[in-house]
Amino acid sequence: MTTTLQDCRALDAQDPLAPLRAHFSLPAGVIYLDGNSLGVLPKAAAARVADVVAREWGTDLIKSWNTASWFDLPQRLGNQLAPLIGAGQDEVVCTDSTSINLYKVLSAALNIAREDNPARKRIVSERSNFPTDLYIAEGLCKERGLELVLVEPEEIAAALTSDVAVLMLTHVNYRTGAMHDMAAITAAAHAQGILCVWDLAHSAGAVPVDLNGAGADFSIGCGYKYLNGGPGAPAFVWVNPRHTNRFWQPLSGWWGHAAPFAFTPDYTPAPGITRYLCGTQPIISLSALQCGLDVFTAAENLGGMAALRTKSLALTDLFIKLVEERCAGYGLGLATPRDHAQRGSQVCLTRDEGAGVNGQGSGAYAIVQALIARGVIGDFRKGDGGKGPHKDILRFGFTPLYIGFEDVWNAVEHLRQVLEVAEWQRPEFNQTHAVT
Repeated sequence: MTTTLQDCRALDAQDPLAPLRAHFSLPAGVIYLDGNSLGVLPKAAAARVADVVAREWGTDLIKSWNTASWFDLPQRLGNQLAPLIGAGQDEVVCTDSTSINLYKVLSAALNIAREDNPARKRIVSERSNFPTDLYIAEGLCKERGLELVLVEPEEIAAALTSDVAVLMLTHVNYRTGAMHDMAAITAAAHAQGILCVWDLAHSAGAVPVDLNGAGADFSIGCGYKYLNGGPGAPAFVWVNPRHTNRFWQPLSGWWGHAAPFAFTPDYTPAPGITRYLCGTQPIISLSALQCGLDVFTAAENLGGMAALRTKSLALTDLFIKLVEERCAGYGLGLATPRDHAQRGSQVCLTRDEGAGVNGQGSGAYAIVQALIARGVIGDFRKGDGGKGPHKDILRFGFTPLYIGFEDVWNAVEHLRQVLEVAEWQRPEFNQTHAVT
């Protein structure tokens, strides 16, 4: 049965999560489907950051390390984040960037795996994993004389051999939105004596995650996507308690010291997750991230991550249905799994090669640019010329905290119009920007 605009408005009227939208500052005339890349501004963030700058820093100065509890902010935010990812209290810290945190945990995982069995000389990951993860792993492999093995998703099980030290995966694929079965894959890796490092950049705040329940070993993720912490927001790091105290992480800075204000010349790591801190923390950025996390705390009264996941699946189901109903015949394909158990909170479309201007390329980038000009903001990810998930991607993220069903209907209507009148062929939409 065809879905109408009125149907979507009725769904919004019945949505128990609709009040959460009021926590965010959304520009008029914009349908924001890029929260999987940069979340929107929580309304509380501007005032909070202004207070940190003007009062805590400007007036109270260095006293604020104590009076405003700046010093333990990474741990406090980690505890606030922990329920979203299935972690326990005092198992998470918010700090540094995703790349830096990955370097820490991947180094520690390699130390543990190779202490137990020095013959383990491989890291296995997906070929389509987010590039920074692969770059960090490649650098560590060169540094230690190891090998990075890249496989397709369907090849992971066969790649879990006795010479593998670490399996490093992103839970939800950034290009396709495909989601791994964390518990099953972790169990399969552990059966072969392999440790698992999970990147939750496209999971935290978007889908329910249970790190402890899955028996994962290490995890990292960023704060600026679904957590709405702001551009370049601090990331987070989690370590299973069975591993936390086994090794130093390699960036043994003073904030990870057991007694940082003892100022001893030798390093003694702090017990527990605090040892995964490094240098002095970015208090202004952490304070902005807290405003994003506060919305998830408010969402707990409305059903928490389970309710957010239900709405996310309804939004992405609707988007897929409307695209296939209203945009048929324009060369669009679906890269995101239809199966709910295999889908994150985004929908990724492909476009046939040769459908671009003068038969060159897919035109996917230009379509996204035309949509952005209309106020429908998604993004584009370049393919590598392969099939399926390796084709050019039109990527749309659905953040259930602030996206509604009418937004979905209107976004697809704009997409239909862009395709129908070939608006994307205009020259200005075919000029590539630095950030796509």
